[in-house]
Amino acid sequence: MSTSRIVEDVMRDLAALEDPKMREANERRGDDHGVNLTHLRSLAKQLKTQHELALQLWATGATAARLLATLVCRPKAFSAAELDAMISDIRSPKLLDWFIVNVVKPGRHAEELRLGWKDGDDLVGRAGWSLTTDRVVKNAGGLNLDALLDQIEKEMKEAPAQKQWAMNHCLAEIGIHHPKLRTRAIGIGERLAVLIDYPASPGCTPPYAPVWIAEMARRREATGGP
Repeated sequence: MSTSRIVEDVMRDLAALEDPKMREANERRGDDHGVNLTHLRSLAKQLKTQHELALQLWATGATAARLLATLVCRPKAFSAAELDAMISDIRSPKLLDWFIVNVVKPGRHAEELRLGWKDGDDLVGRAGWSLTTDRVVKNAGGLNLDALLDQIEKEMKEAPAQKQWAMNHCLAEIGIHHPKLRTRAIGIGERLAVLIDYPASPGCTPPYAPVWIAEMARRREATGGP
């Protein structure tokens, strides 16, 4: 069967998974699809890795198809230029997050793209700071954490919402994972007061950085962590 025929079949499968109530709920979060993500992952398992199919699904422009594409592509097959072009056309926060987790991080160009995207606007900036946060947590060697805190202190308050959220996450993780910078990170969070009034569900840690840092640091210390 030709790849174009498979794409037609897959698009019909995605249309069959569409749920109007889920679309309505997703649209309140800025996402434009109505597919249950568990069902979408099941479809991806059936398809397995098919890079050419992934490219054609991405080319449809449909968010659900692009989410599926991130699951069936070969991340290391993309060049940095291809990934840079792809992110410029992303409008959905969920798609951006799946693109970063499923395509960019397992690929060959995460660090190069992190540096290129970190100063971008909104979703591109969110991607750059998401990759930066990943390094803060997993591989901080070579990062100038003080310079990152300088940039967060200078720019986060006025950053677009999507980028601001990622910068705030980075601020919190610096404070949580790097005790020598914890006091400074908490102080920046208190001065900027970003997300201070953000509602948190019962039992969940709020995203306001000073509270987030203090709670996660307490948990790490309780279990013998730094």
